[in-house]
Amino acid sequence: MAETGNGAAAQAAPQIKLNVLTQFVRDMSFENILARKAGSGQVQPDVKVQVALDAKKRDTANQYEVMMKLTVKSVAQGTDDALFLLELEYAGVFNIEGVPDDQMHPFLLIECPRMLFPFVRRIVSDVTRDGGFPPLNLDNIDFVNLYRSELQRRAAEQTAQA
Repeated sequence: MAETGNGAAAQAAPQIKLNVLTQFVRDMSFENILARKAGSGQVQPDVKVQVALDAKKRDTANQYEVMMKLTVKSVAQGTDDALFLLELEYAGVFNIEGVPDDQMHPFLLIECPRMLFPFVRRIVSDVTRDGGFPPLNLDNIDFVNLYRSELQRRAAEQTAQA
C-alpha cells in the first residue's frame, strides 16, 4: 500500500506549543467616586469598557510578554455623574514555539489575551464587588475583531498622514 502525501504534510507542519509561564497584575486602580460624593438613592449604571493590548519579545528565546489594559468607567445612566473608575494592567509571560514569524503578531494579540481574559474577568468582578458595587461580569471580548479594528485604524491613520 502506497503512502499518501497527507502523512508527510502533517509531519512537516510545525507543532505549535504555547505555555503560560506567569501572569500578574502590573498596575491597578479603583476609584469609588460615588462614595466620595456621598451619592444617594438608586442609580442605573452605564458601564463602558476600553481594551488595549500590547506585546513584546523578551530577552529569553521564545518568550513574549502580553499586556491587557482595561479601563472600566461607570456613570449614572442619563447623566455624566461618575460612579467608579477601574484601571487594570494585566500581563502574561508566554513561551511560544512553532508559530511562523508572519503569524506571530496576530497570535500574540489574539490567542494570548484569550488565555488571560478569564483571570481579568475575575479580577474586575472581585474589585467592583469589594468596592461596594454589584460584581461586574465582563462580556466576552472578540479579540479577532479587536485586532482587525486596530489594523484598520492604523491603516486609516497612515492614509490620513500621507
